[in-house]
Amino acid sequence: MLQKTDSGLLIIGHGSTVNPDSSAPTLAHAVEIRRRKVFVDVACAFWKEEPSLRDAMFLFSQETIRQVYVVPNFISEGYFTQTVIPRELELDGWSTLRASGQVWKYCEPVGSHPMMTDLLLQRAREVALGTKEAETTLLIVAHGTDMNENSAVAAKREAEKIRELGPYADVLNVYMEEAPRVSDWRELTRTPNVVVVPFFISDGLHSYEDIPVLLGVAGEQSRQRGGDVFHREPYKIDNRLLFYASSIGTDRRVADVILAQVEALDREKLHASASS
Repeated sequence: MLQKTDSGLLIIGHGSTVNPDSSAPTLAHAVEIRRRKVFVDVACAFWKEEPSLRDAMFLFSQETIRQVYVVPNFISEGYFTQTVIPRELELDGWSTLRASGQVWKYCEPVGSHPMMTDLLLQRAREVALGTKEAETTLLIVAHGTDMNENSAVAAKREAEKIRELGPYADVLNVYMEEAPRVSDWRELTRTPNVVVVPFFISDGLHSYEDIPVLLGVAGEQSRQRGGDVFHREPYKIDNRLLFYASSIGTDRRVADVILAQVEALDREKLHASASS
């Protein structure tokens, strides 16, 4: 069991000034990890909310905490994980020694861990309990467009991995703003059942409103109904069943992925040190 009696954990989220649900999963995962008493302290910081990334540098006691593990709660590597977070936290590579003597260790984002594949499979199975996977297509939805290029790549990677595992009749990566489009799901799929899992960290305008409209399961008049879009399963469209899950980042098991990224960093760097 992971135990870091001299360490703190900092979980980084994007946050939002307009969507209060944006930070909710990050805060919930912190509560769960704090409950497990793995670290001396667990804190969160955000790019668009308080506490800010700059504030995070002062959240951990220099007397009791010798190491701080930083885990980005993001789907993929990209501008925020490679540029914004290191800049705001003044990180120099995977390990940074502060003037105080604290060592800050920078981990990979949660979405890049192999455990995400299992989470996607579990989320898909839970939302469509009792449905035969051999008669089901799984759609993994990302944003698309150049602005979110890395998240699109991540969705494609996960779709390929699950396709190789073979439980579903087909597995497709689809996007909101580029081909293959989620709005074309009727033409893209042939099975009687379709399961849709948004590959996002949190629920918000995309998962509550935009994707349901693109799927044809919610009209403009129902845009304000919020979370009930996840609870009217299954949708019956053209004699087919469509199951719609909430964003993968809301899964409580992402807390396990965060801890796994801490272990992965230590294991990787220990192996590198032993090999040098």
